[in-house]
Amino acid sequence: MNREVAEDMAIKGLAFLAGDDERLQCFLALSGLDPAHLRQAAAEPGFLAGVMAHLAADETLLLQFAAEIGAAPEEVGAGCALLAGPHAD
Repeated sequence: MNREVAEDMAIKGLAFLAGDDERLQCFLALSGLDPAHLRQAAAEPGFLAGVMAHLAADETLLLQFAAEIGAAPEEVGAGCALLAGPHAD
């Protein structure tokens, strides 16, 4: 897995969260974001890593997301780890 694949997975993760009001509200509450600022926050460095960390922190959510995108949970974990690591700028 490379950074581009991990970022694509995180974008799918955000769409997964946004696809269900309860999941989205939980993400917003835990991240401290509000819906009005979500788009702005999405452009910030580290946002995608935060999405992946949120998905990985809840096993049920992780399994649902992995199933939805047709990936193994370990792949989601690898994407999370890659985005959480240092950036090569």
